Amino acid sequence: MTKDGVFIKLKEVLVSEFGLEESDIRPEANLASDLDLDSIDAVDLIVKMKPYVSGKIEPEQFKHVKTIQNVVDVLCPPVP
Repeated sequence: MTKDGVFIKLKEVLVSEFGLEESDIRPEANLASDLDLDSIDAVDLIVKMKPYVSGKIEPEQFKHVKTIQNVVDVLCPPVP
């Protein structure tokens, strides 16, 4: 899946599963301060996104994730 595809799916999950407003979900949106998601929500989000991305998702990769774009970048790393 492309980064655009991951962003679209991420937005769908955040709206349907977390009750967020679609207009609030922007690449630069901060998970904690803008979207009011805590670390438990972040783990839940990873679990919900797992079926839509290829490869293994390591929780360690999410230690420094702060924004929606950071989540997209971790879920869809560049192909060497």
